[in-house]
Amino acid sequence: METTDISWAHLESFIEMMSAERTSSINTLSSYKYDLENLRLTLKERDIPLIKATSEDLRTYLKDQCHKNLKTSSQKRRLSAIRQFYKFVFREGLRKDDPSETLESPKKERNLPKILNITNIERLLQKAAEEAQCTSKGKLKRIQMLAMIEILYATGIRVSELVTLPAHILNLKERTIIIQGKGNKERLAILSFSAICALNEYKTALAKITSAKKVQNNSWLFPASSKEGYVPRQVFARNLKALAIRAGIEPSSISPHVIRHAFASHLLEKGADLRAVQTLLGHTDISTTQIYTHVLQKNLHRLIKNYHPLSKETQKKD
Repeated sequence: METTDISWAHLESFIEMMSAERTSSINTLSSYKYDLENLRLTLKERDIPLIKATSEDLRTYLKDQCHKNLKTSSQKRRLSAIRQFYKFVFREGLRKDDPSETLESPKKERNLPKILNITNIERLLQKAAEEAQCTSKGKLKRIQMLAMIEILYATGIRVSELVTLPAHILNLKERTIIIQGKGNKERLAILSFSAICALNEYKTALAKITSAKKVQNNSWLFPASSKEGYVPRQVFARNLKALAIRAGIEPSSISPHVIRHAFASHLLEKGADLRAVQTLLGHTDISTTQIYTHVLQKNLHRLIKNYHPLSKETQKKD
């Protein structure tokens, strides 16, 4: 590195300050040094000294990083390095303003959720039902597993809501359960016929065990000998993957959250309204539910393809 490069000297001073005054870790210092050197060289190509860069110069640089498909986490780290550096430069009196003040953080990536198709959902439920009929040791746990999966797919509730369902909120006659969601907001979830059947079988089996062992009724719908008193969500998730393997489904493709996504996507595929799905999922903001609009777009493409009078496929049929 050239010793006459004044921008490099400012950069070195900044790294020294971060090391001495803030006792930053070696990894942080190394990352900041790498990110700022990348910025310095990019600006140098445009004959702009690092210390003289404007807010617009920095925005152009960050936009360029985004177009290079840099991960959001890396973009955020790079922005953090830039902000820290120009704050240092401003405090040291090396320039009269801080060009990084007005820079916006990159938006969080919103990846499409993994979706389990209807065939695999049916395979999973069929396997759970087969195992629930087995009379060997551990029958109650297998019946419980079937009931939990049926509820999860029938309602799309969060796994944290599923495992903490109180025993008293069930209304089998009305086929509903009351869900205590985020922020203690209540919503009504509708149970499918198969979920009702699985729950009836589970409650009967649970009552027999409770009566035989003279155990006091548990306040949870899915009690367990854990410190919480109910089936921990990690245990349910682990058991779900094990069941998937036995059903011939790739375990990495399934989780309680994936089944929640399947619930929403399958409803939309069948023509459900996005607002209705928002309510069922317990989303406060419609934008959270809009991650599923790729399903709606597929349906619209199919609609145009099959029914628009100028569609080539439609004309061929005629």
